[in-house]
Amino acid sequence: MHHKNLYVILFCLFLVPVAAQTKLTTGNAPNRTDTSATKKSKAYKDVARIDMYLKFKNAADSIAVDTTLTLKKDYKFNYLQEDSFGLMPFANMGQTYNSLSFDAWSNHIAPQFAARARHFNYLEHEDIYFYEVPTPWTRLTYKTAFEQGQLLDAFFTVNLTKQFNFSIAYKGLRSLGNYQNVLTSTGNFRFTSNYNSKNDKYHAKGYIVMQDLLNNENGGLLTEDLVNFTSGNEEFLDRSVFDPQFEDAENILEGKRFNLEHSYDLLKKQDSLAQNKITLFNKISFEDKYYRYSQTSAATSFYGDAFATSIYDKVTLEDFKTSVGFQYANNIVGDVEFALNYTDLNYGYDSLVLFPGETIPNRIQANYFGVEGTYAKTYKGFKLSANAALNLSDSFVGSYIDGNISLKLNDDIQLSGGLAINSRLANYNFLLYQSDYVNYNWYNLEDFKNVNTQQLNIKLQSDKWFNASLDISNIDNYTYFNLDETVDDVNVIRPNQYTEPLQYLRFKLQKEFKFGKFGLDNTIMYQNVVSNADVLNVPDFITRNTLYYSDEIFKKSLKFQTGVTLNYFTTYYMDGYDPLLAEFYTQNTTEIGAFPRLDFFINAKVRQTRIFFKLEHFNSSITGYDYFSAPNNPYRDLTIRFGLVWDFFL
Repeated sequence: MHHKNLYVILFCLFLVPVAAQTKLTTGNAPNRTDTSATKKSKAYKDVARIDMYLKFKNAADSIAVDTTLTLKKDYKFNYLQEDSFGLMPFANMGQTYNSLSFDAWSNHIAPQFAARARHFNYLEHEDIYFYEVPTPWTRLTYKTAFEQGQLLDAFFTVNLTKQFNFSIAYKGLRSLGNYQNVLTSTGNFRFTSNYNSKNDKYHAKGYIVMQDLLNNENGGLLTEDLVNFTSGNEEFLDRSVFDPQFEDAENILEGKRFNLEHSYDLLKKQDSLAQNKITLFNKISFEDKYYRYSQTSAATSFYGDAFATSIYDKVTLEDFKTSVGFQYANNIVGDVEFALNYTDLNYGYDSLVLFPGETIPNRIQANYFGVEGTYAKTYKGFKLSANAALNLSDSFVGSYIDGNISLKLNDDIQLSGGLAINSRLANYNFLLYQSDYVNYNWYNLEDFKNVNTQQLNIKLQSDKWFNASLDISNIDNYTYFNLDETVDDVNVIRPNQYTEPLQYLRFKLQKEFKFGKFGLDNTIMYQNVVSNADVLNVPDFITRNTLYYSDEIFKKSLKFQTGVTLNYFTTYYMDGYDPLLAEFYTQNTTEIGAFPRLDFFINAKVRQTRIFFKLEHFNSSITGYDYFSAPNNPYRDLTIRFGLVWDFFL
């Protein structure tokens, strides 16, 4: 795409002058002739506190780096490095997750790329943080994996001057796994930089993210072998003995994204009566990604007939976006932002697929303009916010509006609520897909309608009482992959669109009780789906309960926590996993659930090092071998895991 080279040039032009703002002497120290910079950095270092190490997405939402040891840190110490409540991991680290709840709302107004099951560890734009630190900061995160491998995330950031910061990080994983052909090998590289001029009028931030996520696939256990798993047959306790559906397939998701956002304050006036600020801004983003599925020998007994004896499916997406706009901030009116944007996208394959009487095209291409805006205002304790966007396109019709209001009733209780409406095309692989397997070829761009979602949400936050959230969604033209039929033991997976309204309710409640040095943390979720057909399946209840003990020893130089966590969800028709699509599909033949997962943990903190030890699923051989992450895909057995997070502040 011609925009790609243009964008890289613009990005480099941004980095060069920004880096040149401070002259560096040998050793990358500030120039000694710049006495103000030297004094500032020296004073900065002398009084550096942990709350001065900041990370942010926007300057207004800066938060201090957290190095404490809490139960939430235990919940987040996993491959995704975020709380995985509502997700069911597969047997090997780095494989996909089966979603136990459904996120109905999205502010995307264009289709998303294929292989959503590969995207759990794919860093999106909203996952990128920028930093401001008084001294260099390094964080190393390590965790053991399953058989011959480990996870390591190395991160470093530094402010070369008070105005300019950069960070660089890489997260890598390699894990062989306990079953045949489930190797995972992934890498996430990210580089960020942000700059503010000395007069605080010009602001710029940019990042580069490069990611490759590879998984070997085996299709799950053979159906006739399931009894050897569920019965606890001792000959099969070594999981590598199982023969999977196939042992020669792999899929990989790779992506590169370049992003630059910069702004200039045209007017920044403040007097006793009013505060006015007018800012011009520009945002540019280019993403190039592909998904590939390859297989040495066609597995026709699993996928059906094939055009070739070996399989090589590859789909690409080039997505260029830019916007220009202004922001007006006034203490009476509020903050108003408006922008005009432009999108150029190219999704597809290299060739056509010809069937008798039907031709599957190879590309979906479009370029169009759009408008977007935001509003924020605080009035008498109420915080009002609204976001909206609209595609000015006949073929890629899309829009959303999201309004929220929040009120802090007192120092402990905060109440918020909102209404959101979204309309957009279904994801690309619902609209167009090609494969060397005959059953996996379709084109629905002209047949599928926009997915329309309306959602009402309410949230209550209180440390004293409880935290609760409720969202009610109505979805028209819900689009999903479905197990349409089984022909000669081959599951036929096809994209479907449910043309009737579908209602989804989700209620989540969290409360922690403390008794001296003991704590009991409880999270429960209730879900309900109303529809005339079983197109969206979720468990009625999901729960996580942790009983733990925390204390400080060795003259308070070591803090530790130890306890047991229970995860449980009720029986339901759990989604199946298709490794060719790297997608989950709806099925209504196999029920899974009602098995407890118990984890024992001991966590400790010494200085700036946090240590995590966990005995995962220690009840696996006691409560029965009925635990699955998806049909024919067993969950993990008892496993010992160890890891640490080590922070260095120089």
